[in-house]
Amino acid sequence: MAVNPHSHASAQSVLGRNGRLELGEVLAALLADGMLGAEDAKRIRASGRSGKASVDLNPLVLIASAKPANLTDPGKPLTVETLTVWLAEKSGLPYLKIDPMKIDVAAVTQAVSQAYAQRHRILPVAVAHGTVTFASAEPFDTRWAADLSQMLRREIKRVVANPLDVHRYLMEFYGVQRSIAKAREAKPDGADGSAILNFEQLLELGKAGEIGADDRHVVHIVDWLLQYAFEQRASDIHLEPRRAAASIRFRIDGVMHKVFELPPAVMTAVTARIKILARLDVAEKRRPQDGRIKTRSVGGREVELRISSMPTAFGEKIVMRIFDPDIVVKEFAQLGFSADEEKIWRGMVERPHGIVLVTGPTGSGKTTTLYSTLKHLARPELNVCTVEDPIEMVSPEFNQSQVQPGIDFDFAAGVRTLLRQDPDIIMIGEIRDLETAQMAVQASLTGHMVLSTLHTNDAASAITRLLDLGVPHYLIQSTLAGVVAQRLVRTLCPHCKVKARQDPQTWSVLTRGWVIPPPAEVYEPVGCLECRKTGFLGRTGVYEMMTITPRLRGMVSAQLDLAAFTGFALEDGMQPLRISAATQVRRGLTTVKEVLSVLPAGE
Repeated sequence: MAVNPHSHASAQSVLGRNGRLELGEVLAALLADGMLGAEDAKRIRASGRSGKASVDLNPLVLIASAKPANLTDPGKPLTVETLTVWLAEKSGLPYLKIDPMKIDVAAVTQAVSQAYAQRHRILPVAVAHGTVTFASAEPFDTRWAADLSQMLRREIKRVVANPLDVHRYLMEFYGVQRSIAKAREAKPDGADGSAILNFEQLLELGKAGEIGADDRHVVHIVDWLLQYAFEQRASDIHLEPRRAAASIRFRIDGVMHKVFELPPAVMTAVTARIKILARLDVAEKRRPQDGRIKTRSVGGREVELRISSMPTAFGEKIVMRIFDPDIVVKEFAQLGFSADEEKIWRGMVERPHGIVLVTGPTGSGKTTTLYSTLKHLARPELNVCTVEDPIEMVSPEFNQSQVQPGIDFDFAAGVRTLLRQDPDIIMIGEIRDLETAQMAVQASLTGHMVLSTLHTNDAASAITRLLDLGVPHYLIQSTLAGVVAQRLVRTLCPHCKVKARQDPQTWSVLTRGWVIPPPAEVYEPVGCLECRKTGFLGRTGVYEMMTITPRLRGMVSAQLDLAAFTGFALEDGMQPLRISAATQVRRGLTTVKEVLSVLPAGE
């Protein structure tokens, strides 16, 4: 960012004359630094004088709300974040983008009271031995620092942060911590009128199917947890009970992040609240249960959560898998298909009958691929039916059914029933046993398109898996149309990735057996505010697509030679997962190191 080299010397005298930032002083400094135009400054100054509600607003927020042009970055307006970075440079203090996942909320909220923090517009963000770090959007107001250092008997470090973030997290951190404290101090008889109901009372309410008004603190904790997970793009929320302190972790882009700790008693109440929302039996803690919650994000999007509970040594572990319709259902290009892969995939699934299998380990994106494909295939003139365990995401375009093992309604029974429902396309959640495989074959032979999943490491192994289940080789020959193996790799953050040279030796490890020259330039991760300094943002798929050609069909036998079969599949156009991933590296979407961390050397 361009800053006048003489501005630091005068920063204190111009901006900090009265301690707190004032609109006129900030506008004058921005004009002097060449970031703001005179006309925009005049317009903002006029609106600042006329706006009564703007008295308590930080000048940076007022300026950014007018969306003036940023003269140092043509074509873009001045944002609060840009202005905050500028202010940090003017004050000579470090800039901090507040990341709540890196803050020990329990520790920082003990440093000062909420009333004191609000009065001085400061937010404690780190507590270490002998020091406490505070974020503020008022870097020249230092009156509080000396007093606080004396009271805490610690050194005070100051950083500059976005005023909107300071205000928001000041409310959130203290609000959540207050709810945890109230929940922890709850009296068994609820005599204080404001305390949360204890766990025994929650159990009774759970049996009755409702929650009392007094347990608002737990309600607040759960609501905050869900919205926070949606904001952070988490795919799963893990609530893990431990002896001393229960842990809350999010899975983001396939990687687990610890985000919070709760006292065991509070975690027990939070678990009960989630089980009630998911319509699970709150009193039953000895056996696993499954349920679902439908809620909305802050933006109003409908989000479904699949809930799984499991008894552990210190209580019930809850995992909530998040299914956001905007994320689960994507176009083929968004899934990571190249133009050639999309053509092959369409050729497999856009046929009147046959079986197409998607293989890969848990969490490799099979569900997203199948739902996106069904969404593409579903038309008013077709009857699309699914049998799932459980239903991952309810969609109005499909007729979805969930297996119920307790009443002998398994995958095989579900497909058997579907065949009497006049379907055109059938999706089977997973082929786990011979009976389900036989029903899939039967559905294909009677003129239906069947999509399903298998747990195998590569595409060719799906044939041996079907043979191992007991499916006759001649039925595989006559029904199987294609197999796709897939994995998910993290994609580089577009905001901070930088060009780099590809190491030829590492490239040869990825592409061994294939003559593919290393790309002239690739990208490598750096880390920025957008990606939480990981260098990666989001994930994309890599695919191994095996179309069953006439030659491959003829090779399927009871004594299948898998190595020879794979070799012929490669000759017939199949590209291994590694080569699909190499294409993504060439496109600048990911790195060889990331790919090799997902795909072991043998794949």
